[in-house]
Amino acid sequence: MTGELIVVATPIGNLGDFSERARDALERADVVCCEDTRRTRVLLSAKGIPAGGRLVSVHAHNEAAKSAWVVGRIESGDTVVYVSDAGTPGVSDPGARLVAAVVASGNRVTAVPGPSAALAALVVSGLPMGRFCVEGFLPRKGAERTQRLEALRVEERTAIVFESAPRVAATLDELAEVLGDRPATVCRELTKRHEEVRRGTLSELALDQRDAVEARGEFVIVIGGTPAPHADDDDVDLAVAVALRGGATTRDAATEVASSLGVSRRRAYEAALRLGTGRSE
Repeated sequence: MTGELIVVATPIGNLGDFSERARDALERADVVCCEDTRRTRVLLSAKGIPAGGRLVSVHAHNEAAKSAWVVGRIESGDTVVYVSDAGTPGVSDPGARLVAAVVASGNRVTAVPGPSAALAALVVSGLPMGRFCVEGFLPRKGAERTQRLEALRVEERTAIVFESAPRVAATLDELAEVLGDRPATVCRELTKRHEEVRRGTLSELALDQRDAVEARGEFVIVIGGTPAPHADDDDVDLAVAVALRGGATTRDAATEVASSLGVSRRRAYEAALRLGTGRSE
C-alpha cells in the first residue's frame, strides 16, 4: 500500500488559525517536508508537536530534485506532509512542483486548507470577488516585469500582488503609473497584532506609502480590474460594416468585432447577419 502527500496550510501570523486537521496531519506524518525547517520546528514546538527527525527541507531551489525522493517515500507507504513558511503551499510559495510530481506518479494528494494571505486580503478589500487572479510577486525588473504590468493593465479581474516592505512604495508608484487610478487595497501584517488595511486609489495609496514611516512586514496589494470595454449598438454596427467591406465573412466579422470591442460574439454575429448577406460562410 502506498502513502500520500498532504499539503497543509499553516498560520500566516496568528497561531490561533492553526486547525485541528493541520495538527492531526503533522502529528501522524512519517515525513514533514518544509520550506524552512527552522520555522516549521518553531511552529511544531509552539503547538506541542514533536518534530523528531522527520523534518526535511524542500524549498524553491531544491524542490525539483527532492520531488523524486518524496515520491519514493510515498510509494514505500509513508505519509508525507508539505508545509511552506506560512499560508497555503504553492500560492507564491514552493509546493507546486512537488504536488505535480506526486500527481504525475499516480499517487494520492490531499489538502488541509487554511490560512492564505491572498484570500484574507481579498475578502477584506471590498473589491469584487467573483473573479480574481493571484499575480504573486512581480519580477524585480526588465522585460518580464514590463510584460506582467502590461497584462495587469488590461486585466478585468481583481488582481492580488505580493510585495516586500522595502519595495512596496516603488511598486505602488509604478502600478499607479501603468494601470491608472484604479481602486485598490493595501494590507500589511494580516492576522498579526499590527494588521493594517488601507483602501483608496492606487495613486492615493502610493502617496500614503511614500509618506509613511519606514515600512515593515509583508504586504498584499489588491487591485480592482480594468472596466470592461463598453460598446453601444452603433459602435458594433460600424465595426461589423467595416469588417464586411474589407472582405470578411459574416462569421469572421463577428469574431473580429467581438474580440476588438469586448462584446459577445452572439451580439456581433446578429449585427453581421443584419448588415451582411445573411450567410455565415
